[in-house]
This record gives sequence, structure tokens and C-alpha cells, in this order.
Amino acid sequence: MKIEEVESFLIGDAYVVRVRADNGLTGLGQTACWGYPEAVERIVARFRSYLIGKDPFRIEHHHQFMYRMGPFRGSALSGAVSAVDIALWDLKGKHFQVPVWELLGGKCRDRVRLHLLMGGKNPEDAGRRAREAREEGFTAVKLDPLPDTFHSMTLQRLIKSTRETVAAVRKGAGDDVDVILELHRKLTPMVSIALADALVEFNPLFIEDPIQIDSIQSQGELAKRFTSPLANGERMHTIWEFRELLTSGGPQYVRPDIGLAGGITHCKKIAAVAESFHSAVVTHNYLGPILTAASVQLDVSIPNFVVQEYSKGDESPKNRVYKNSVKRKGGFIPTPETPGIGVELDEALLKKAKHEPRDLTKIVPMRDDGSVAYSV
Repeated sequence: MKIEEVESFLIGDAYVVRVRADNGLTGLGQTACWGYPEAVERIVARFRSYLIGKDPFRIEHHHQFMYRMGPFRGSALSGAVSAVDIALWDLKGKHFQVPVWELLGGKCRDRVRLHLLMGGKNPEDAGRRAREAREEGFTAVKLDPLPDTFHSMTLQRLIKSTRETVAAVRKGAGDDVDVILELHRKLTPMVSIALADALVEFNPLFIEDPIQIDSIQSQGELAKRFTSPLANGERMHTIWEFRELLTSGGPQYVRPDIGLAGGITHCKKIAAVAESFHSAVVTHNYLGPILTAASVQLDVSIPNFVVQEYSKGDESPKNRVYKNSVKRKGGFIPTPETPGIGVELDEALLKKAKHEPRDLTKIVPMRDDGSVAYSV
């Protein structure tokens, strides 16, 4: 079997790749480099001339070759490698008529626990959403509890406002639902420590990404200062970065994104590095059915998985272009049995799909004094 074609699609704000073998089998992959999908598309175009005619089953070899084709690194390159890697695993699973987790060593669990991404316009709304999630069967929820104008608040006001939201969520969630707090890299180290100390009583499962990811050493030092567990990694790309993170800060929850950190091949290695530190894996994910399905394959196959990030956007009409066999039941996804990752493209809807890139200028927060605040 040889790779016959590598097709690229810009669907909404996503980049999707489809690898086709000369026997008609196909595999789907997607990048999580959501800010610059067009850049990923161009990189995969450079990969195409290498991939055509190659044996699609040599996934590790192709991963190494694509990653090292030039002396450059970064999110766009890793996002491109990730997309192709997922597609090759999908194709291989279809060839052997097994789900990808079977090729990764078999299953470690019968179902994948989910944590629901939820918002909240105010404490009352956030508490209501947490209660509804619990009633629906979720055993974990996640939200960003920071008020919209946090970057111009005094420390006292920031802590008070955030505590009100987290208290409402904890009340709505009850004692049998874990609460995860995502801070989106918005704070400075000292502010994040003070805030985390004020939230200890609510027993968050972990606090995620309190500061910018610019320095891995800073992330590790912060982990040593936090009383609550810390999680990190959705903007990281390699096993070397995760090793340095864990070496600097001891056991943390690691948050690789399968569409950014090298696909299934590399994230399996990241999970093993984390396991050596007694660290648990909470895969980052919110960009649609392909990445959810691919993440679930990894979750099923590793021993140190805890809970999978999940957005109900997967179930929305905008994602009808993806024919998805990986279905949620309450707060869990049963271990999938469909060969590959379990997602196909609806050809009729694909023809109508439009490229609608995000306006990145609208997501950069600004302080009251006109300066740029820390961005997500």
C-alpha cells in the first residue's frame, strides 16, 4: 500500500487533512494550531511531495522525517505534523479493521470520563450550569472564573469576584463533581499565587495555565508555590518541553493537545514521560469531533489518564460536516469500536463548507490604560 494523495481542507476556522492510499482507504487528521490554520495548510503542502508514494504504515518514521525536514520548530510545524500523524493512524486502524487504541496496546478502560467546558455570565449563571451538568451525568466541569475586566481590577476585587463565581460553581456541582479552573495564562506569578491561595477551600481538581507559557522554568517554579494542583501544556509541542516542565516543577497534570503536540505518536510518548513523574494526563481539546475522537483513542490506551476535556460544540449543527461515530453518553464516552478514529467527512456538506478564520485582533484583551494585557 502507498500514499496516493494528501488533501487539505479549511473548514470553518479549522484545518483538516485527508490522506488517501492507493487502495481507496483514507485517514482524517486535524491541527489544533487554531490561530494560523492557513500556515499549517502550507506546511502540509510541503510535506505532500515527501508523503506521496510512501508506505502509510511507517508512522513513526514519517513523524521523525516531517519534524526534521528543516531546522525550524514551533506550533505551526508541530500542528502540521500532528494533523498528518492522526490521519495516518486513522488509515492504519481502518486497514486492520480495529480502533486506533487497539494498535496502541489495547484498552486500559471501558469508558472515558469527560469534563464539560462551561461558561457563566455571572456567579448565579455559572452555578446553574454546574448543577445542570451534574444532573446530566458529568462528574467534572471546567470554566474560566476570572471576571471580564480582571486585568484592570485591584487584587482585592479580583480575588473577591473570582471567589464568588467559584463558590457558586462548587455549590451547584456538589461534592461528587470535580471543578477545574482555567485561567488562560492571563495572570502574573504573584497575582496567580494570591488568587490560588484564596480558592483552596473549594478544592479544585487543578488550576490550569495561570501564567504565560513563555518560560517553562517559571511554570515549574510556580507549581512548587501552589497549594492546589497545577496543570499545564496545551501550548507545548514536544516531549522535551514536557520533560523540562516536570523536571522543574515535579508532578503536575499535563495537558498535551493531540492536534498540536505531535499527534497520537508523540502524545503517547508525552504520557509515558508524565507517568515516570507519577503525573496524570488530561488531554486538551475543544476544536471539534476529529480531535475529540483522536484524543479518546489515546485516553483509552494509557494508564495515567484522568479526564478528557469536552465541548458540546462537537454536537452542534456547525459540525454536521463530520460524520461522527464517537458519541457521548452522559458524562462519559464509551470506548469506541469503530475502525480508525471513527470520524468521516460528509462529502455533500464538505462542498458547501466555507473557510471562516478567526479575527485574532478581537481576542486580545486591553487594559483600561490602553496597554495590551496577557492574551489567551
